[in-house]
Formats: sequence, C-alpha cells, structure tokens
Amino acid sequence: MANSKSAEKRVRQIEKRTENNRAAKSRIKTLQKKAFAAAEAGDNEGARKIFVEFTSAVDKAAKKNIFQKNKAANIKSRTNKAIKPA
Repeated sequence: MANSKSAEKRVRQIEKRTENNRAAKSRIKTLQKKAFAAAEAGDNEGARKIFVEFTSAVDKAAKKNIFQKNKAANIKSRTNKAIKPA
C-alpha cells in the first residue's frame, strides 16, 4: 500500500492509464477480428474500410506508447496481408 500522498496519486494515475490502455487494446483486437471476418466472408470493400479504421487506432496507440512502433507496424502488416484478396 502507498505510504505517501504522491505515491497514492501515482496509484490512481496508473489505474486510469491501465484502464485506458486496456480499452484501446480491446478496440484494436475487435477491429482486427472484424476485418478478418469481412475478408473471410468475401466483403473486400468492407474489410478495407475496417482496415483503415484499424490502422488509425493502431497508429494512435503507438503514438501514446501503448504499443511499440515496430509492434504496431507488425500488427498492421500481418492484418493487411491476411485480408488482401488473393
């Protein structure tokens, strides 16, 4: 348990940031699943639209250091490769 006011404040800040990071990661995973599902269903146009939204969310997460930049690039690349029409 925190012993000082500043330590208590840090605990509160960490809880808020953890919640925000968890929500961002969850949103990214959901968008990725939607893109995969649309591509598998044969809806390439829908998959492209979802991919644009997914890419934006990943870039924002990387900007906020939720993901490392290389991981963000890796996630985008893998998703793009998977949904690209063969």
